[in-house]
Amino acid sequence: MKNLVIALFLLVVIVAGAFIVKSYLPKWQDRTQKVTSDAKETRGTIRIANDNFMGYFFIRSPELKKAMRRAGWILDVEDDGADYAQRMQKLADEQLDFAVCTVDAYVLNGEMHNYPGIIVMVIDESKGADAILALRDKIANLDALKGIGDIRVAYTPNSPSHHLLKATSDHFNVPELLPQQSNLRIETDGSQQAVKALLNEEADVAVAWEPDVTKGLKDSKVVKLIGTEVTEKLIVDVLLVNRRFASDNPEVVKLFMTNYFKVLKKYNQDQALLMKDLRQDSGLSEKKIAAVVQSIRWINFMENCEEWFGIGTYNEGLVDTIESTMTVLKNAGDFKSNPLPDEDPYRLTYREFLEQLIEQGIGPGFAGAGATVPSQDAIEARFPALDETGWAQLKVVGGLKVGKIPFLRGASNLNVKAKEIVDSAVDKLKHYPALRVVIEGHTGTRGDPGINRVLSQDRADAVKQYLMVVYNVDPNRLRTVGFGGDKPLPRKPGESLKGWRYRLPRVELVLVRETF
Repeated sequence: MKNLVIALFLLVVIVAGAFIVKSYLPKWQDRTQKVTSDAKETRGTIRIANDNFMGYFFIRSPELKKAMRRAGWILDVEDDGADYAQRMQKLADEQLDFAVCTVDAYVLNGEMHNYPGIIVMVIDESKGADAILALRDKIANLDALKGIGDIRVAYTPNSPSHHLLKATSDHFNVPELLPQQSNLRIETDGSQQAVKALLNEEADVAVAWEPDVTKGLKDSKVVKLIGTEVTEKLIVDVLLVNRRFASDNPEVVKLFMTNYFKVLKKYNQDQALLMKDLRQDSGLSEKKIAAVVQSIRWINFMENCEEWFGIGTYNEGLVDTIESTMTVLKNAGDFKSNPLPDEDPYRLTYREFLEQLIEQGIGPGFAGAGATVPSQDAIEARFPALDETGWAQLKVVGGLKVGKIPFLRGASNLNVKAKEIVDSAVDKLKHYPALRVVIEGHTGTRGDPGINRVLSQDRADAVKQYLMVVYNVDPNRLRTVGFGGDKPLPRKPGESLKGWRYRLPRVELVLVRETF
């Protein structure tokens, strides 16, 4: 009996040990593997839902993945075939951290989940990226649809393409685009299937988004009835962040947004890299990619702030889009009343992350610096080089207040007084480490124009050289232009000719920023 008890005890120990080994060995092995590799630096995974629309390319781009990986975060980007209902369900269930979506798709699909995400930025606006296509021989234009009772329409339910159908049906009085008979409605799982149904002549009309619009138009039997290139703020793509994730991980959200805008800028500066990665992503030729890119207006950092979220301006394009979307959806019968919490569009938006990025600054070339006292190093910020085209694309912020820098007649060297005035200008410049500087030289209007331009250029160059040598200002941040007497100051009312002429010779520091 005693032996039996011992045997049973040993059996229990063996079984328990086997269970422990089976349960914890994989975890131990995984942990050991992680801490003995570069993966030990990984802080976590960000789960993002998107689809094959080219407007979302920067979200899933190799450059953004690399940037986030360097910061310790892995981007797990899934293509759900534009299944917006599933996307919203996963966002609500916290199976997703981020999700891309159009405003209309979010208003429509987010209602049943009490709108589980906040809109933290606008990604792009469709400017031809969405379109209604048709078989050319049967339907030449929108008016040709009117009165035809057997039009078969292929579309992805509750998607941006469906919204384009609703808006067009409402605005052009073409109810045939929204057939009531089930046999005429061809519901597809994504834009690609809708175009396929049209090409197979299983549908007479298909509504799609890029790159499928371009692929569909390759066939000569297909015609575009209307596209979003003729619309304004109709189809707008946004980034949603799960509300709890945003609340628990605000620094991660800001990190993602910062890297996104930097990657957007990098691709904009390196068109060869952009084309290479877009070809790999889409499978399209360079010619087709160029056409698609022209149909998408990507929204940069400052445009997000100024045009869409109303930061520092009265332009609240995002709220306007939400409200106009509600009108279309109610007219289409999707809602009898406004489904937004308290009928308040601001319940869907959250601009604080953008405001904080403006306050903190997100790197050289981006406007926005904090109100804190600048450090000496602020003047030494590094900037990538720009060619003439790049400088021409910069947006003027304003001229820095600079005292009159004195020069001897016909001379360009800086004397002690001139250097003191430049020093004073540097104290102001330290507050704007993200802005570039155009140093403009001007002379009076008398004398030889050519000689004046050379002299003004030399004086601007002297200021640039002083900034570089004394304050270690990055030469890539500075550009000099000599205008001579071509841009005289306006004469003030009652100002004497002598006083006006005295003000004309000057050097101005104009702050400029990049727009992407």
